[in-house]
Amino acid sequence: MALEMMVQEEAMPSMPPLMSMNHVSFMCRSVSQSVKFYREVLGFVSIKRPSSFSFKGAWLFNYGIGIHLLQCNTSEKALPERKRVINPKDNHISFQCSNMKLLMLKLKKMGVEYVTAKVEEDGIQVDQLFFHDPDGNMIEICNCDNLPVLPLSSLHPCLSSPSGSSMLID
Repeated sequence: MALEMMVQEEAMPSMPPLMSMNHVSFMCRSVSQSVKFYREVLGFVSIKRPSSFSFKGAWLFNYGIGIHLLQCNTSEKALPERKRVINPKDNHISFQCSNMKLLMLKLKKMGVEYVTAKVEEDGIQVDQLFFHDPDGNMIEICNCDNLPVLPLSSLHPCLSSPSGSSMLID
């Protein structure tokens, strides 16, 4: 038995067999209000969620990632306080954008308050904008693919694309 466990442990790869990020999940004050926001502002589409769930919610999908919205059935105190100040250093999800100016115009037209920031490294500039969803969850939009991924140690296989070139992060 002990030998069998040792063989199994030795055969396990050092990296977990993860493939990609699947979804993020947010508690909502109003699922319908949050669905409207993610559809209209960020272009997500509603998808079917399992009917076996015993709580109200919605699933959305686009850009290779899902967003699961869960109706909070407890008091407002159970949810994070709605943020009044947009702080780029707060927890957030980030989306890569090919046309920052176009998205900024859309956000202005829709009345979504945002702040901008710039990051520069070795002459490479990254534009960022940050805003909140209806429940105060921070969202970042960026052109972060301008920055190459530079591992701090020897090149890790997970940081290479199938073509062998480095992948990019924000």
